[in-house]
Amino acid sequence: MATLRFQALKETLNRPVVEIDESIRRSELFGKNVFNEASMRQYLTKDSFKSVTDAILTGSKISREVADHISTGMKEWAISKGATHYTHWFQPLTGGTAEKHDAFFETIGDGLAIEKFGGGQLVQQEPDASSFPNGGIRNTFEARGYTAWDPTSPAFVFGTTLCIPTVFVSYTGEALDNKTPLLRALQAVDSAATDVAKYFDKKVSKVNATLGWEQEYFLIDSALAASRPDLSVAGRTLLGHASAKGQQLDDHYFGSIPTRVLNYMRDLETQCMLLGIPVKTRHNEVAPNQFELAPIFEEANLAVDHNSLIMDVMRKVAERHKFVVLFHEKPFAGINGSGKHNNWSLSTDTGVNLLSPGSTPMKNLQFLTFFVNTIKAVCDNEELLRATIASASNDHRLGANEAPPAIISAFIGSQLTAVLDELEKVTDGKLSPQEKTDLKLNVVGKIPEILLDNTDRNRTSPFAFTGNKFEFRAVGSTANCAVPMTALNAMVAKQLNEFKVEVDALIKDKKMKKDDAIFNVLREYIKQSKKIRFEGDGYGEAWEKEAKKRGLSNNKTTPEALKANLDKKFIKLYEDLNIMNKVEIEARHEIQVEEYGMRIQIEGRLLGDIARNHVIPTAIRYQNLLIENVTGLKQIYGDDFKKHSEEQMNLIEVISDHIKQINKGITEMIEERKKANKKDAEKRAEAYCNKVKPYFDIIRYHCDKLELLVDDELWPLTKYRELLFTK
Repeated sequence: MATLRFQALKETLNRPVVEIDESIRRSELFGKNVFNEASMRQYLTKDSFKSVTDAILTGSKISREVADHISTGMKEWAISKGATHYTHWFQPLTGGTAEKHDAFFETIGDGLAIEKFGGGQLVQQEPDASSFPNGGIRNTFEARGYTAWDPTSPAFVFGTTLCIPTVFVSYTGEALDNKTPLLRALQAVDSAATDVAKYFDKKVSKVNATLGWEQEYFLIDSALAASRPDLSVAGRTLLGHASAKGQQLDDHYFGSIPTRVLNYMRDLETQCMLLGIPVKTRHNEVAPNQFELAPIFEEANLAVDHNSLIMDVMRKVAERHKFVVLFHEKPFAGINGSGKHNNWSLSTDTGVNLLSPGSTPMKNLQFLTFFVNTIKAVCDNEELLRATIASASNDHRLGANEAPPAIISAFIGSQLTAVLDELEKVTDGKLSPQEKTDLKLNVVGKIPEILLDNTDRNRTSPFAFTGNKFEFRAVGSTANCAVPMTALNAMVAKQLNEFKVEVDALIKDKKMKKDDAIFNVLREYIKQSKKIRFEGDGYGEAWEKEAKKRGLSNNKTTPEALKANLDKKFIKLYEDLNIMNKVEIEARHEIQVEEYGMRIQIEGRLLGDIARNHVIPTAIRYQNLLIENVTGLKQIYGDDFKKHSEEQMNLIEVISDHIKQINKGITEMIEERKKANKKDAEKRAEAYCNKVKPYFDIIRYHCDKLELLVDDELWPLTKYRELLFTK
């Protein structure tokens, strides 16, 4: 292993520069490999084009006959782009994407062949689904699943494959993917938000949830990554002493991007342009060798697809540049981990951002309506929101110095806090003319279009308002954005439905004017959701105590957090909106707890392997060198040898003690794993979390101490200073 380490380091010194051609403007490249509106107009008949656009806008079904016409046009377009195969591209419950490639090629007899792709192949396929997680939702004999075309997300050519975004459902119709519930949640929030938006503008006929994600990641030289078994298997370092220099000088954030990395980014962005992913921002992140990529916000379903796609594209482009991309939330101990901030908002088909303050009292009342309802939705469903970002990898990041705590709270800034405080004082019932005038002119009307507080927002807040959107900061970098977006849109949809019922009731029963009724309901919501609002330091112990007083949950681990999924209240939320039924929810929960247990199990086995088969033998080898040295000194100096070998002998003892503690820790950890493996999925996840995982820190501590003691020439694992500072 030590040989491999030094070979890898030598290899990094001779990396050739990959030349990137950026002679074509990005605006010309954008969407070239996407079957978008322009491509459809060129390759589809008028009726086929209308059928697709109607399906996108209204959700109408596409007939099989029309599907045949569409598939012919799509095939011709794809072949013109060099495609030889097609795939139904979907998002199973593994966190990644899935694809099975089929050739357009078909034999027709007499030694002849044609390129064939029919409507049936476009609309639906039956990939073998037996190897995907199913949470007990299907028997083995019913293991096939169906993938069905999602026309709201355009097909694209990646490499030589036509990729058709699809949903993935079981033989009996249950959702087996992340896209299906998201589409249902987006439909629910569209319906609810449109009804409320009509209070302010009758012309609104559709509301889209929008999402702008920020993808953080590490880039490590591929040879160095391959020299670390833990990075290769677990995606994070299970061992490794902190480098003398980490991020303490704050010299990485927004710093000059290294040339080799910049070439990778340029190459990546070119591919993104071709695939219609509107990436805009790139920069160094806080930690060494950590970076960020962010696009312009898009409709939420498309944004989720683009994020899932880009994670795959990033890996493939990295291969050309001899890099490995690390998406793990905490690949290195002691330095910043990676998140995926989800910037969420609602926008109308009339071009209005419903979470953006306006220039008139009426526009601001609209803004406050959606703003307060969102806060109320998060307040009532904070445990569910926490559950959506729970994973074995994100547990390492939440609550660390760069990420929000596991307690869900909302930051809105002092300007909006003052506005809500004023609205809280609104009188019950009909407002006096004076009160209404005062509210509209001096409170609502004076909300600035640019909120100063939010330009420097609270980084310790998991859910922060940033001027015209909410930023869900707690989402992990490996996450599929569909999961938190499904929950957030669902809870907001439910809340807006309730708001509409309450306002309408006041208008009808109390004979209030519309704005009186809105003010009255908002006043109550502000009071009811006050506990979720927090402007201070989310890292402090004081906030933990305060949050407990307020009745907010603090589910620090994934097994704790996931229990919310089975809460009757949240099951009802999803069922009432037809997003997921009880069977689908329980299946997902089972998959998540099983996955958690398996990930900790893999890491435990891997840690034991590295510590016993690499670290301990290396320590013994170095110890033997010390023993030879002491023996030699004894031969030379006789009884006086002790004064010349005191430090060596001390080192021998210290090494022995570390070896003993490592071995003891591994033995005890294995015993706990054996006990855990006998339990059901729920109890197994808890046992791995509370009984097995604590040994990781114990074993690591002693291995890392040995790293400081053992001769660098012998140490088998590539060190943090090499992984993080080799460009």
